[in-house]
Amino acid sequence: MEATVLAELRFCACANLRKTARLVTQAYDDALKETGLHCSQFTLLATLAQIGPSGMGQLAEALGMDRTTLTRNLQALQRDGLVEDQPDGDKRRRQVAITTRGVAALEAALPLWQQAQKRVVVVLGSDQFGDLLDTLKTLRRGVR
Repeated sequence: MEATVLAELRFCACANLRKTARLVTQAYDDALKETGLHCSQFTLLATLAQIGPSGMGQLAEALGMDRTTLTRNLQALQRDGLVEDQPDGDKRRRQVAITTRGVAALEAALPLWQQAQKRVVVVLGSDQFGDLLDTLKTLRRGVR
């Protein structure tokens, strides 16, 4: 394989985003550790709390994940009583809602998430953090 091609891999957007995402995820997971929630579970609960009971397609779209991954992530939350299936009149479709227990778990985790969030903002600075969010939004729109 050509050495220049391998050298160019340092600039791979995917590899760099994934590496950063793994490290940031680890920081948020560490912050949330005492709650028993992973940051992906926190985000799922927060999204359900924000948008209300949702079909799998709507929820997957809101989270930017495929339905298979969403189903796998929901299993632990459902097992722990933090989310539940709700009938929506069409037995072919699955609708999910956060439970009272899920809201309590989310509220307990929120201050810890805020600490992790503050750490990221401090590392980047407020302006650069805002720019990052704008850049990521532009990137998401562009690759869809």
